[in-house]
Amino acid sequence: MRSIAEALASMLPAFSPLGEEEVHLTESAGRYVSRDVTARFDAPPFDNSAMDGFAVRASDVASAAPDTPVRLPVRGESRAGGPLPESLQPGAACRIFTGAPMPAGADAVVIQEDTDRDGDEVAIREASTEGNHVRAQGTDVASGSRLLRAGDRMWPGEIGLLASQNIERVHVFQRPKVAILSTGDELRQLGDDVEPGMIINSNVYVLTEMLRALGAIPVPLPAAPDTLAEIEASLRTALEADVVITTGGVSVGEYDFVNEAFKNVGIEPMFWKVRMKPGKPASFARYEGKPVIGVPGNPISAMVAFEVLIAPCLRKMLGDPQPHPQPVVARLRDSYRRRPGRIEIARAVATRVGDEIIVALHQLQGSGSLPSFVGVNALVILPADRAELAAGEKVEAILWGPGLNGPSSFFDGIS
Repeated sequence: MRSIAEALASMLPAFSPLGEEEVHLTESAGRYVSRDVTARFDAPPFDNSAMDGFAVRASDVASAAPDTPVRLPVRGESRAGGPLPESLQPGAACRIFTGAPMPAGADAVVIQEDTDRDGDEVAIREASTEGNHVRAQGTDVASGSRLLRAGDRMWPGEIGLLASQNIERVHVFQRPKVAILSTGDELRQLGDDVEPGMIINSNVYVLTEMLRALGAIPVPLPAAPDTLAEIEASLRTALEADVVITTGGVSVGEYDFVNEAFKNVGIEPMFWKVRMKPGKPASFARYEGKPVIGVPGNPISAMVAFEVLIAPCLRKMLGDPQPHPQPVVARLRDSYRRRPGRIEIARAVATRVGDEIIVALHQLQGSGSLPSFVGVNALVILPADRAELAAGEKVEAILWGPGLNGPSSFFDGIS
């Protein structure tokens, strides 16, 4: 039986990025960039005003004060999208609006609130230094500078930055196709009539959405009945994908044929069982270098095994250079007793109380209890060697699902 760290060390080398493809910017959300992206031009592309007011030469208004304003004639105006303004002569001002290009010769902007306009003349009541309220060309982005590194993920901010540079297409890592093969005579699909002794195959729907959230392409397959021939045939179909996840059939029951089917198909086992709770019967194998992961049939075991073992590997395959989730420090709301021996990944609800995160463990922690994953937003890591944990004790937790939200605004108490 392997530790979680040993299992990940065995799995990760099999999950290298598949290659790259070029996609339209509007189709890049959530993808990982496969090449550095550089700027095509300066941003801002020209000196422009950060405020509404008047473009001036700073030397012309150096003596301006509320009691002794400097009066200047107004020569033209500059607005965003309008014609370029004429050069500003010494001893004059130009009406200017936010985002509009600075006239040649002007080196400062006096904001509108510090002026009084009177026809073709303006009274400047505040001095302005050179560069004041001016967004100089190239101060945000210099032409040729690196905008994104290979491995960066495309979030709305990254998309906006590339759009501002008129970059229409971007190179990203390919999305792996991940086959999901469930096994079990008892499994039925949504909408089927469920007879006594039968269950809906919830695992395939859960894993499909977990894969989709990561950015992988889920390929859910029909559940294979508990016969060796059926499982072998389904495995051969599944192996057409880039990664295979099997659910169920990895224990030691009389009708658990997955391990035998692996051998017959030519899948090479790497390990079976991980010292974690839930998810102990997880397995890993390879077929001609292709990863094949087995997760238990119990839905909670499957979800935890996915989050702890599979998700980091797939993030690496998707091109993420930092694929491992980082826990936060939290405190237990209540005491908890457990059987030591394996790291336990417990479902919990995390809330913020003052400067701390408090986690309340779900009352149901069984590996088959789907309600224990409803409404939770944290996975609490309980050490293998501890049988009892006291209320208020510090633990590490991985924020999950919706993360931390609340009924009132964080900003209510900030003036």
